[in-house]
Amino acid sequence: MNFENEENVVVFKHPLIQHKISLLRDKATGTNEFRKLVEEIAMLEGYEALSDLPVELVEIDTPIETCMTPMIAGRKLAIVPILRAGLGMVPGVLSLVPSAKVGHIGMYRDEETHEPVPYYCKLPHPIEERTIVVTDPMLATGGSAIDAIDQIKKSGGKTIKFMCIIAAPEGLERLHKAHPDVQIYVGALDRELNKDAYICPGLGDAGDRIFGTK
Repeated sequence: MNFENEENVVVFKHPLIQHKISLLRDKATGTNEFRKLVEEIAMLEGYEALSDLPVELVEIDTPIETCMTPMIAGRKLAIVPILRAGLGMVPGVLSLVPSAKVGHIGMYRDEETHEPVPYYCKLPHPIEERTIVVTDPMLATGGSAIDAIDQIKKSGGKTIKFMCIIAAPEGLERLHKAHPDVQIYVGALDRELNKDAYICPGLGDAGDRIFGTK
């Protein structure tokens, strides 16, 4: 599937994003640097993903005069990381919109079926009035992302974006088919999934590398 011309799918080509992802891939990159890189990439992706946020003109007093100037409108933004690796991307998006509310969706992967098992969901209220950015560094099979977005839609969420750093073609295609209305932002599209459903060449387990666990 050619994602370059697919509606609602953005695969970034920006050299800064690609450079930082290359550093993430390096197994010699330590926890502290890895965590900072994830935040930086999320901020760069978020800058593009949030370019269509609604704005309204408000009146302010500058040191010179009163003027009408644009500010983000409405209930603004909700960031919903998929636990636990998605947490690593939250500070990068919050640096762009510090007033954003943060929800959480918890899942773990069944090691035999490779399918997600949900265990927690808490979303900002009213979720239906917000632009929602779901974050997860890795889009592998697509199961976790699909299930998370299913839960958000069941709770009333309407305007949903999904941001990841690395995606496998299999997962990206599956997510796009399941939720064609969701805007998907991908830092790098990798070659394939291996037999254990890990992205190749990938960067290993993003959660373990962000939090320094094994």
